Amino acid sequence: MNEVAVACCQFAPVIGAVEGNRKRAETAIEEAAREGAQIVVLPELCNSGYVFADAEEARRLGEPVDGPTVSGWMRLARAHELVVVGGICELDADGVLRNSAVLIDAGGLQAVYRKAHLWDREGVVFAAGRGVPPVIDTALGRLGVMICYDLEFPEWVRVAGLAGAELLCAPCNWPALRRPAGERPGEVTRVQAAAATNRMFIAACDRVGPERGVDWTGASLIVDCDGFPLAGPAQSGESVTLIASCRLADARDKSLNERNDVFADRRPELYERVLSRARTPRTSPPSH
Repeated sequence: MNEVAVACCQFAPVIGAVEGNRKRAETAIEEAAREGAQIVVLPELCNSGYVFADAEEARRLGEPVDGPTVSGWMRLARAHELVVVGGICELDADGVLRNSAVLIDAGGLQAVYRKAHLWDREGVVFAAGRGVPPVIDTALGRLGVMICYDLEFPEWVRVAGLAGAELLCAPCNWPALRRPAGERPGEVTRVQAAAATNRMFIAACDRVGPERGVDWTGASLIVDCDGFPLAGPAQSGESVTLIASCRLADARDKSLNERNDVFADRRPELYERVLSRARTPRTSPPSH
């Protein structure tokens, strides 16, 4: 089975420096291509930076998906026969701000995804997306797209898994959170769990570079369909490109052994009963 070289390009966008951020992203893509990458994943909101003062600042930094950032990525995808997945601050055709990610291949723009689960102050700036994660057939494999906090919701990741994603590409901005000494970031653990429970590869690309008092985890990683890291998690907190060879066809096999299969063993009829109870408001305290 053919292996595909997947890259996560972890770098430091600068808030408001749109032209510089475009150059940083394009340089990262070109360097990954020179190192043999065929699929390149970039961070979340890498054209604009993340810690906006307010929605108006984000609006000044936003651009449509046919703007110069995505156009530049399309040019590089065509020139190097790459798939590129990256996050942008999108000002859509209706004038609505979106935290978005695009999937581009040598043929052009193939998908736009708008982040459905907004983290912290993102809800002050962006409208939440309502579309399911796109899962796209490319020349290199069947690829899914979501963004950062979306990965925290097992139901959402399962949507991409059930749609046949072999590799889930996730632009991320993981703020550095407190954790016990010696423990890996919770975001990394959850990526590994999501990959294993759906038996698919995941490439999660974080960012670095302090921004308006916020530091970042900088723990980009690429994991296999058993949930084990093939590259990363990055440790340096500095700009780095991780590359891993992924045999994406392995993700088509959902079996764990002769008797168990992560999708075939699901019991949706039981889950629906639980969900129905959760949706029904209680009028009195439950009895013990």
